[in-house]
Formats: sequence, structure tokens, C-alpha cells
Amino acid sequence: MYSYTELLDIIATLRGEGGCPWDKAQTHESLIPCLRDECEEVVQAIGEQDDENLCEELGDVLLQVLLHAQIASEEGRFTIGDVVNGLAEKMIRRHPHVFGDEEYGSPEQNKARWEEIKRQEKEAKKKRKTAQNQA
Repeated sequence: MYSYTELLDIIATLRGEGGCPWDKAQTHESLIPCLRDECEEVVQAIGEQDDENLCEELGDVLLQVLLHAQIASEEGRFTIGDVVNGLAEKMIRRHPHVFGDEEYGSPEQNKARWEEIKRQEKEAKKKRKTAQNQA
């Protein structure tokens, strides 16, 4: 069984010197149709309750994520580690009822709090961008 690290190495090899010409030629933009198709295939597998196909299609979505992260890493923009870290931080921030001291009793309250935190994050991000553009 392959590890996550080995999978990252496989993706880097595919895009590296001597790698696959198709993989090496891909850009964020050229991969958009692939990402859409793979996400739709996940939805279809869920609808069909086909666990075997769902497992395969989730792998295909993960491939899309890893390819985009590899491209960004090659361009010096961000790495898969940044993606993983950002997601972990977001999950902790958006679940204060699990990782903090807030309490919420219902799924509806949890969803409302999630949306409020998300809105606050987007506002803060917009303010940071505005400040950066003015600097």
C-alpha cells in the first residue's frame, strides 16, 4: 500500500523531467474540465451507492487537488502542505463547539455559526487585500 508521501512523489515525477508529457503540459486552467468531471463522477457514485466507484472517483478528485498544488509549488505560489495546513486551521476555526469552548445544541445552530465564521473570514480577507493594494 502506498503512502501519502509516496503519492506526492509520484505526482512530482509525473510533472518532472522525464515525466508524462500530458501531466507536464497541464495548467490550473486546462485542468478545470477534469476537476468538474471528476466531481460529477463522485456525485454519481454517491447517487448510485457504489462504494467501489466512489473510492476510485474520490482518488481522481484527490489527483486533481494534488496536481493543482504541484503546479502552484512549481510556480513558487504555495504547496500541498499549505493547502493541508490551511484546511486544518479552517476546520478548527469553524468548529468552536468541538475545538473551543462554545456550545451549540443543534445541527442548524452549528451550520449558522459556521456561516457566520465564514462571513467574518471573508470580510477580514477582503480588508487585508484592500490594505495590501493600498500599500
